[in-house]
Amino acid sequence: MATHQDTAHRTGEAVVTVTDADGTPVSGATVEVEQRRHAFGFGNIGFDFVGLANGDPDVGTPALADLWLDVFNTATLPFYWGRFEPERGRPDTERLQRTAAWFRDRGVATKGHPLVWHTVQPDWLLGLDTDEVERLQRERIRREVRDFTGLVDTWDAINEVVIMPHFTNGDNAITPLALDRGRLAMIRMAVEEARTTNPGVTLLLNDFDLSDAYECLIEGVLEAGIRIDAIGLQTHMHQGYWGEDTMLAMVDRFARYGLPLHLTETSLVSGELMPAHIVDLNDHQVASWPSTPEGEARQADELERHYRSLVGHPAVEAITYWGITDEGAWLGAPIGLVRADGTPKPSYDALRRLVKDEWWTGRTTLVTDEAGRVSFRGFRGEHAVRVGGVETAVEIGRDGPVAVRVTTGR
Repeated sequence: MATHQDTAHRTGEAVVTVTDADGTPVSGATVEVEQRRHAFGFGNIGFDFVGLANGDPDVGTPALADLWLDVFNTATLPFYWGRFEPERGRPDTERLQRTAAWFRDRGVATKGHPLVWHTVQPDWLLGLDTDEVERLQRERIRREVRDFTGLVDTWDAINEVVIMPHFTNGDNAITPLALDRGRLAMIRMAVEEARTTNPGVTLLLNDFDLSDAYECLIEGVLEAGIRIDAIGLQTHMHQGYWGEDTMLAMVDRFARYGLPLHLTETSLVSGELMPAHIVDLNDHQVASWPSTPEGEARQADELERHYRSLVGHPAVEAITYWGITDEGAWLGAPIGLVRADGTPKPSYDALRRLVKDEWWTGRTTLVTDEAGRVSFRGFRGEHAVRVGGVETAVEIGRDGPVAVRVTTGR
């Protein structure tokens, strides 16, 4: 199987023409080029920085934020209904708005996770009839999308809907609704309420069940004319790295739908692996799950292989790693890229090297030809082009060379 290691499809060409104030091409002009932002979504959860964004940071969080911001450009923010609105009518809107603005001000795109899910639901929904639950769920979707328009314009519209009608691990009010209405009706509700509220929204269908059941569901969604913008694929690998062949075979299966693929939840362990016989990862409960030197070396190697293969696949547009630090990590697992004491693991260094060195258009100095032109090839995303004291933003995309004219002051 091809491993899709080539990243040429992630690059594009820009042609810069330098002219003077009269429109005459300037030859021999010095042009500096430097990348500012990737078009590819290198994401991580932003859960750890809600406090920092609201003026109440935990010890060490500012330093952790510096590490986060040096690698990632997309933050997933927590909108679990049961935590976002534990008391009916009192949502945590302002804190999350400040958090989203904090990321936006640092050039980071944001995604809300999720609008509809059967887990982490508010207890006050229990006991209500299905019609009332549906009404409240619809209101919740509209409220969050409305209140965060311009701050959060990408959402996991609905999460883990394959299992939703038959979820048995705890009472919730959404599973009975899904059982009564059906999966497609639930997805249509999430998508249509969100898109009606914000027509420019980007909406994902997201799931951990990567079997043919998810494929059948996606086919049903598309046949029903329900418009989703990307397919979310969860790849928590607490029991060991799946390997490039398995991963790419899975990606190829979902790429056939012609929609962008987002690896929405990725994790790799830097300690002892979870036993392979466990089906539900939540069932693995241990008092301590330490990171180890051997595990950290393995995690770094696997993470680099994982990212290389996926960034090399043309259908993949984003990868979100599920946690920057071991402190408070999901299931207490050592899946972070930074140890609980705040020091980076080898996996952090490996990913930063890929994102900011190997897959990055470094600072380059060029000189215009007789026609006042220079051209350069760079990774898709935003670049700064400086000529004298003039700086121009250049966005390299997928659709052919981009032409830019820069006028100097002389």
